[in-house]
Amino acid sequence: MELWSSRTGFIFAATGAAVGIGNIWRFPSVVGRNGGGAYLVPFLVAVFVFAVPLMILEINSGRRMRADIVATFRDVRPSFRALGWFIVVLVVLILSYYLVITGWILAFLVSALIGSDISLTSFTGTYAPLVTFTVSLIIVGGVLSLGVREGIERLTTVLMPLVFVILLGMAAFSVTLSGFSEGVAFFLMPDLTVLTDPLIWSAAFGQAFFSLSAGMGILLTYGSYVGEEMDVPEAAFIIAVADVIVAILAGIVVFPIVFTFDLEPSLGTELAFSTLPAAFSLLPGGRIVAGAFFGLLFAAAITSAVSMMEVGVSTVRGSTGFSRRRATVLVSLFVFVLGMPSLLSYTPFQFRMFGMPFLDLLDDSVGTFGLPVTALMISITFGYFVGQPEARLPLSERLAVVSTKYLLPPILVAIIASQLFLGFDFPGWHVLPGNTRDRALLSVMTLVGIGVFGSLLFRLRRGVVK
Repeated sequence: MELWSSRTGFIFAATGAAVGIGNIWRFPSVVGRNGGGAYLVPFLVAVFVFAVPLMILEINSGRRMRADIVATFRDVRPSFRALGWFIVVLVVLILSYYLVITGWILAFLVSALIGSDISLTSFTGTYAPLVTFTVSLIIVGGVLSLGVREGIERLTTVLMPLVFVILLGMAAFSVTLSGFSEGVAFFLMPDLTVLTDPLIWSAAFGQAFFSLSAGMGILLTYGSYVGEEMDVPEAAFIIAVADVIVAILAGIVVFPIVFTFDLEPSLGTELAFSTLPAAFSLLPGGRIVAGAFFGLLFAAAITSAVSMMEVGVSTVRGSTGFSRRRATVLVSLFVFVLGMPSLLSYTPFQFRMFGMPFLDLLDDSVGTFGLPVTALMISITFGYFVGQPEARLPLSERLAVVSTKYLLPPILVAIIASQLFLGFDFPGWHVLPGNTRDRALLSVMTLVGIGVFGSLLFRLRRGVVK
């Protein structure tokens, strides 16, 4: 069994999994859509009261089981193997379109570095996204083929410090902008009257869980490589603090630019790929700023993509006995095929289903609906079905168990039920900011979701009765 070389190596790797486009691109957009600084209150509550305890539960469970996700669920109950496969498939599906977006970021980074002009419309009006998607996938696969220490750990120990350096530099630059005071005031000064809106709390939960990779099985996988000497609650707290710092720094970078050029702070994809690049071109040294911004996004996207693909690679290795390199090639080919519909939906081919680009379809269904479901599966499975001598646990771990067993499940059930049966759309749970659900699509996905849940619950019931 491969292990992280040190506590620092694990923290960098797990921070790399946590810090992605969710912090740098998505966080400012979600803040803009949810009333500015007031959103930080429920976000911090969601992070430290709910997401961090789930992180602790996942890492501890992974360390205890020392196996891939499917084997870990099987070891809890043989019939739970289906839950493990559900999580693996969902994470790989998210990865398949996450890498499409990573390819877009790579194209804008290269454009900034060589000094050429590019727009998202002109780029997706060609088949160039196929090239950038493939390059991004090869980079991720190449890193994973090198292993836990030589691949994942080495990559994240280089890129994570770089992410912080670039963010601090861009934050210092934003101080010089005319919209700095107004942007920071919008970002950090809360209007507490909006805190009575349950949609803001749901958005905060979605952002916290997706940003920290909690409830996706990633930390279960990374936890299986953690040594016995690791203080897991302390490590989880450090990772969460680093993640929050990155998100806040991203807001300090983005909002002054938004207010300097009178942009709309709630935009999602358009903000990152259209309005901000246009604003960069008007700044002194705009090419450097654009290169730093898209370099930052690309580094964060790659480290997160690596963590998602490792879920699939570890599962294939555990299920087949393949070598790491062979398993990585197999998963990479699978992701390439899965990513084609999402990729082609933003090319001249314009592949659509239910009247919308296939990439948006996946985000509206798998991305938005999947994460609260997988988080619920993990919290219930490892909170209730794995015997834990709670009285002997340290206080921090006892508190984490209480949160994941008694506080988190009712909230997740309410969110899932409101999505499925009441038709509520929670933008905070979207992987991509700015998307909204089509009502016709909701009806179709409701039927699919009920069917999937029915079959899973039936298998669970049979396993428990036996």
